[in-house]
Amino acid sequence: MQIVRIPPIAFGLGCVALSFCAVEVMLAVGVLNQFVIPFPSAVISSFGRLFAEEQLLHRLLVTGAEALAASLLVIGFGIGGGILLHRHRILRLATESWIAAAAAAPIVLAYPLFLVIFGRSSATIVAMGFVAGLAPALLKTLEGFQGVRKTLLNVGHSYNLSPTQMFWKIQFPAAIPTIFTGIRLGLIFTLINLIGVEFLINFGGLGQLINDLAERYDLPGVFATIIFVILVSVALFSALERIERWLRPAR
Repeated sequence: MQIVRIPPIAFGLGCVALSFCAVEVMLAVGVLNQFVIPFPSAVISSFGRLFAEEQLLHRLLVTGAEALAASLLVIGFGIGGGILLHRHRILRLATESWIAAAAAAPIVLAYPLFLVIFGRSSATIVAMGFVAGLAPALLKTLEGFQGVRKTLLNVGHSYNLSPTQMFWKIQFPAAIPTIFTGIRLGLIFTLINLIGVEFLINFGGLGQLINDLAERYDLPGVFATIIFVILVSVALFSALERIERWLRPAR
C-alpha cells in the first residue's frame, strides 16, 4: 500500500482553510459571537477594500521602511556588540546579565519616554523597534562565538591562521546558525514593537491602520490587516532562512 505524501505547505494551507470553515460554521449557528469575531468570508473579502480605500500597500511600505531601518540597526549593533563582548571578558561579565534582563523587559511601555526624546515621528518607532530587538541578537551572537568547538580552533592553530583568518574561516561560519537564531528573535521583537507603537501613538503604517479600523469597529478590516501582517512576517522569515542557508558552509 502506497502512502500519499502531502507537501508541508499544502498541509498547512489545508489546516488553515479547515479552521476558517469551522469558524464560519460556528458563527453561522451562533456558537461564536459575531460582534467579537467576524466571518472569515467577510475578512477575506475585505482585502480588496483595504487595498483600494485604505492604501494598504502604501502603509506596508511605510512600516517596511521603518522595519528595515530598525532591523539593520539590530543586525549591525547586535552582531558587533556580541563580538565585542566575546573578545572582552570583563565587559561581558559586567553587562551580560543586564542585557538579558533588558531582553525580558516590556520595552513597549517606555514609549512615552521615546516620544519625549524623538517626538511623534518615525524616529520613535524605529528607536523602539531597535531597542526591543537588540538584546536577543546580541546575546545569541555572543552564544554563537562562545560555543565554537575547541577542535575547530585547534585546527586553525595547527594551520597557523592569523586572528583575522581564524575569525572569518572558522569562528564566524561556525557561529552563523546561532547568530541567525538571534537575528530572527530580534526581528520578531522589532516587528511586534513597531506595530504596537504605531498602534499606540496612532502614527505610521499598518499599526495606525489597525487603530483606525478598530475605532470604526470594522472587525473584518482589523482581522484582515492582522492576517496581512502575519503573511508579511512569514515571507520575511522565509527569506532569512534562505540567506542563512546561503551563508552557512556546505556540510
